[in-house]
Amino acid sequence: MDIIEIMTDLIDEDTDQPRNYFDEESLQELMKSVEELGLLSPIKVRTTSNGRYKIIYGNRRYKACKALGRKAIPCIVSTATDELEIYLEQIAENLTREGFSPIEEAEAFHKLMNDPKFSSSTKYLSSKLGKPEAYIKNKCDLLKFSNAVKKRIVGGTEIRKDKLTEDQLLPLKDLPMEHRDSLALIIAKDEMPVSDVKKIARLFKDKDISSGTKDKLLYKSGHELLETWSVYEQNKAERAKAAQPKAATKSEKPKKTDPSPAAMTTSTGGTESAIATTAPAPTGSIADNVNTVNIVNAVSTVNSVNPANMANMTTTANIAALPTMATPIETKLQRLLASLPENNDLSADNINSYEEINGNDRDHFLSGVDALIENLEKHLAEWKKVRSLASESTNK
Repeated sequence: MDIIEIMTDLIDEDTDQPRNYFDEESLQELMKSVEELGLLSPIKVRTTSNGRYKIIYGNRRYKACKALGRKAIPCIVSTATDELEIYLEQIAENLTREGFSPIEEAEAFHKLMNDPKFSSSTKYLSSKLGKPEAYIKNKCDLLKFSNAVKKRIVGGTEIRKDKLTEDQLLPLKDLPMEHRDSLALIIAKDEMPVSDVKKIARLFKDKDISSGTKDKLLYKSGHELLETWSVYEQNKAERAKAAQPKAATKSEKPKKTDPSPAAMTTSTGGTESAIATTAPAPTGSIADNVNTVNIVNAVSTVNSVNPANMANMTTTANIAALPTMATPIETKLQRLLASLPENNDLSADNINSYEEINGNDRDHFLSGVDALIENLEKHLAEWKKVRSLASESTNK
C-alpha cells in the first residue's frame, strides 16, 4: 500500500472506534518519541465526503502529531467501506497495541454481538480475530460488574492495590450483584491473589449459608474472609467425618438382640449415643455452627449420667462434660445443649482492650459485634420458645 502525506486538518477521529481511553502519561511519552524520531508507523484512514478522511486506526499517533503542531501526517488510505470489516480491523490493530484495556475489549465484543448493524456471533468473532470463544466470553463477563469495579480493571496479571485483573474478577462473575461488586472492591483493596479469591467465591456460592449471613460477611476484610472460609471448610469436614460411623452402621446386617433388660438398656444407650454423635448441626450462621460438631462429639464420649447435675449444664464447658443420655427426655436436653455456640466469659482486661480499635477498623468491628448480638438474641428467642411450648404442654 502507498503511504501519502495528508494534511492534519483534513483528518477526523472515529468516535465509534473501540478504543476511547488514552492514558495521558503514555501519550506524553509518544509525543516525545515522535518529536525526536518522527512518526515511525503511519496511521490508516479511509476517505469520506467533501475530500476528508476518517481514522481507521492510529488515534494515539494522530493525537501526538496534532499536539506537536505537525502540518501533515503519513497515512495509508483504505478503500474499505464495509462497517463490520472496518470495526474488526480496528479491534485487531488495538489488540496488538499497548493500553487497550480489558473493558474496551469487552465493550467492543459486546457491540459486535448486540448492535443490529453488526449482529455477529462469538464463533464468527473467534474465527476473524484468532481468539478462542472462551476468551471473548470471559471478556464480556467483565461487563457484569458495576462502573466502580470496571474503572479499576487493568490488563496483565500483576496484583496491585486498588486495581483488579481479569483473573481476579472471573471467579466472582456468577455471584449475585449485591455480593459480586462488594467482594470485588474488598479484593482490590486487600490485593488478594487469584487462589484466595477462588476460595472466597466458593464460600459465597455455598447454598448452605444464608443470604443474610453472606451480607454480614461483606463487612470483613479480604484476609478475614479467607479465615472464615478456612474455618467453615474445616467444620464441614468434621461434620462429614462425624457422619461416617452412622453410614457404616446402616450398611451392616442387623443382628438379633438379647431381649433381657440389661441388653435392652445397652442397645438404647448405644442408639441415643449414635443419634447424639450424628445430630445435624444447627442451621444458624457460621458463627453459631463453628464448634457444634466438637461439642456433640464430646457429649458422646461419657458413659453415665447424673440427673442432679442437669440444672448446672448451661455453659460450653459443662456441655463438654455432659454424659451420654439414657432416656428420651435427657436426649432432648442433650440436643438442646449441643446447639449452644461456644461462648467464654469476657474478662475485664479483654473488654478494655476493645477501646484500642479506631478508624475504619472500628466500623467493621461494630458491625461484627452487632451481627453477633443479633445471632445471640435469635438463639435466646428460640430457647424461650422451647420453654414456652414445654410449659403449655405441662398445663394442658
